[in-house]
Amino acid sequence: MKSIGTKFPTVFTVYIIILAIRVASAQQTVTCTSGARKPSCNGLGSGCYDPRFIGGDGVVFYFHGKRDNHYALVSDSAIQINARFIGLRPEGRTRDFTWIQALGLIFGSHTFTVEAKRAETWVETQDHLSFTFDGTPFQLQEGHLSNWNSSDNAFLVERTEKVNGVMITVNGVAEISVSAVPVTEQDDRIHKYNLPKDDCFAHLEVQFRFFGLSDVVEGVLGKTYRPDYESTAKRGVEMPVVGGADKYEITSLLSSDCQSCFFSPGDVADT
Repeated sequence: MKSIGTKFPTVFTVYIIILAIRVASAQQTVTCTSGARKPSCNGLGSGCYDPRFIGGDGVVFYFHGKRDNHYALVSDSAIQINARFIGLRPEGRTRDFTWIQALGLIFGSHTFTVEAKRAETWVETQDHLSFTFDGTPFQLQEGHLSNWNSSDNAFLVERTEKVNGVMITVNGVAEISVSAVPVTEQDDRIHKYNLPKDDCFAHLEVQFRFFGLSDVVEGVLGKTYRPDYESTAKRGVEMPVVGGADKYEITSLLSSDCQSCFFSPGDVADT
């Protein structure tokens, strides 16, 4: 029998190198996480950080709105999904750093909001989410899988964690994974946000899954699901930015009055 003592280390080393390359490659790949219970910031339909989105076409892009403004993320015949941005602008910068602080949904005759509550410091064991349905606040009991549903069973909110994580379901239209998170000290240091000491800028990380969007869906994220959509994001750059703030700005969290919106709600409460 021939000795393999001199060959084995070489073969083994090559195998380890190949395995490491595959793992590194997988970490850079946009994933499809249908039915995920928590938002994946590398998954299709996600919106995280200073908002970084991954469109329905799988392309990563950043959207630079303004703090305290509202924008239409999705506008379609069956649903309107809006976002409120919070943020700050350190001295010397030409734009705001922004994060998604709240979502507002309009569907059928209903409205829903979910917000990340302001916090001076982040406490992992405290719930930082608040909710309203048809303009009325409601409490969602803490604890994994506790839930709240509308009287017509068209809408469900279910906790995916004891606190700070939920799955929102609009039957037959959309599923939305939401987590409340802070801007960490590490992120503050790396990106030079210069956060004030009395605000950790609690915000939302989100991921959407849609059912039956029309071919003319609009919105910052919605348009990326159109079959004829061609991304304007520059590939190969560190932060590919997509514009359109003027087209998708709305007057409030529960409105559909942007230039490109075509969702037509009935008379609904405004926030």
